[in-house]
Amino acid sequence: MTTADCIFCRIIAGEIPCEKVLETDTVLAFRDIAPKAPVHVLVVPKVHIPNVAAAAALDPAILGDIASAAQLVADAECEGQFRLIFNTGERAGQSVFHVHGHVMNSGALGWDA
Repeated sequence: MTTADCIFCRIIAGEIPCEKVLETDTVLAFRDIAPKAPVHVLVVPKVHIPNVAAAAALDPAILGDIASAAQLVADAECEGQFRLIFNTGERAGQSVFHVHGHVMNSGALGWDA
């Protein structure tokens, strides 16, 4: 897959609209179009890296940027409490092969699991 074929690269480039939550020099955070929780925001680096393992090997600082952005999102959306989930590989549930963290919280209800 080239970056031209990557939906997240196209969102970052402004070719596809998103509901932006936060943007820094290195990451973009936007609402998931198919949320699995009341708060479900994706945090993606602006550089194309296929998964979290590759990010750790190629640019570990970007993981810090993702985590920092996730905390800012959680501070604004869910009193600072959140899950940060990365899927790596198709069998693990990764459907877009551009590293992204899912910032999730069930809101005031709390987590059942």
